[in-house]
Amino acid sequence: MKFVILFEDAPDADPDTRKTHMTRHLDFLERHSDKIEAAGPLSDTARLGRDGMWIVEADAEEDVDRLVQEDPFWPTGLRKSYAIIKWTQVYAAGSRLIAPS
Repeated sequence: MKFVILFEDAPDADPDTRKTHMTRHLDFLERHSDKIEAAGPLSDTARLGRDGMWIVEADAEEDVDRLVQEDPFWPTGLRKSYAIIKWTQVYAAGSRLIAPS
């Protein structure tokens, strides 16, 4: 199953937290590349990096939750919250992935 994880950054997080822990965070993403298909920050209208998103392939929501908790960003206080949303992908790379009935 595919899941989209939306992260909300803590508004009072130290602005250097992301930079300080980025290498460990990227190492973590690479170690879990069999599950985490894509990841990155989102931008607000002022183009300032904030929050984040992952696309994950996992058997269950509990597996995704475990990944989030193991991410080096999680214990730093950077993240305020996250939402795990089941996603059915119907289109990719210029092709339909389903046949409408």
